[in-house]
Amino acid sequence: MGAANVIPGVSGGTVAFLTGIYERLINSIKSFDINAVKLLLKFKIREFSEKIDLRFIIMIVLGALIGVLSLARLLEFLFKEFQVPTWAFFFGLILASVLGVSKFIERWNIITFVSMILGAAGAVLLLFVPQSEGGDSFVYLVICGVAAISSMIIPGVSGSFVLLVMGNYQLILEAVVDVDFKVLLPFSLGCILGIISLSHLISWVFQKYRNAAVGVITGFIIGSLLLIWPWKEQNYSHNSDGAYAVKLNEGTLEYRSGGIEEVKQGLGLDEELIVVGYKDWSLPDLSESSSWYAIVFAFLGFFIVLCIDRFGRVKSSND
Repeated sequence: MGAANVIPGVSGGTVAFLTGIYERLINSIKSFDINAVKLLLKFKIREFSEKIDLRFIIMIVLGALIGVLSLARLLEFLFKEFQVPTWAFFFGLILASVLGVSKFIERWNIITFVSMILGAAGAVLLLFVPQSEGGDSFVYLVICGVAAISSMIIPGVSGSFVLLVMGNYQLILEAVVDVDFKVLLPFSLGCILGIISLSHLISWVFQKYRNAAVGVITGFIIGSLLLIWPWKEQNYSHNSDGAYAVKLNEGTLEYRSGGIEEVKQGLGLDEELIVVGYKDWSLPDLSESSSWYAIVFAFLGFFIVLCIDRFGRVKSSND
């Protein structure tokens, strides 16, 4: 889940859903309420641990940290040096996962299909929402916090991409680097409110309208495939003067003028442009060997998921 957040369009929530731990994760987060706090303050550690499924949460957190520390750098390198094959691999992986998601839907009906279509449409529309100018008001920063934490809760939604659309990615990034509590405090408050409220809402929806909820989530993931499609062009963040935003190795941003190719060639080590969207989706050029390499990687990702799913079924039947 930690490594997944490095991949634009792939969120930790997506991984949790596809690995079958999504509902348990939501219920664990939801269970951290006033009663849980009272148990903790009374040092009833055993009861507190059982109530919030602490062992499970610890394993998830440790796994996410290991993923970030061990795989994040590798994934960043692969996306920078081998962008199309890497996108293709994850496209095949997510596509195979979506095809196997039917096991989470107990009953297929018109409501399930409509929910899936609405979820997919929402994910696709998010790609074409114009970037906002952002803002630093307390309320807007709280809303940004809710949006950012959504990547942990809602499969198919990338919190960092939502922040880019809302126009506050740079502001939050600089606030983290500068430890600006005027920005971090309302943003963190939004994260806390978001993770608590969304976990309760999603848990309630799953209890009352499980098939429709799974349909919407499946649609979100299907819609995110458009974002993961390997053969597309990137839109980069720029200011009103046309200068492109470049994230420096210390985490700050600076704007550089010139054509996009000129700016790309001038990027230093660990410097990168900020992607705010995509355009010009196309089919692979089968006359180029690089396209065939990418297709092979897509099939590889697809095949890996099928093997894992097959192994899981065999293991379950043996147990």
